[in-house]
Amino acid sequence: MRIGAVIAAIIAVVVIGFGIYMIDIDQTEEGSMPEVSVEGGNLPEFDAEVGDVDVTEEEVTVTVPEIEVTPPEDDNN
Repeated sequence: MRIGAVIAAIIAVVVIGFGIYMIDIDQTEEGSMPEVSVEGGNLPEFDAEVGDVDVTEEEVTVTVPEIEVTPPEDDNN
C-alpha cells in the first residue's frame, strides 16, 4: 500500500514538472483599469412590519445508543 502511494506521488511530481516546463507565457502588453465615473444615485426606502421572536434556552438530556465494534481477528498463518 505504501509503495503505491510513493509511486503515485512520484508520478504526480513528474507530471507537474512537465507541465511547468511545457508552458511558456510571456506578457506582451501592459493592462490597465477602465476609467469609471459615478454621479448621484438614490437608495430605495422600505417600511417593514415584522413579528416578534422569543428565543429561550432549555437543557435537554439525549440518550444515545451504544455501539460495540469488534475488529476481525488477524488470520496471518
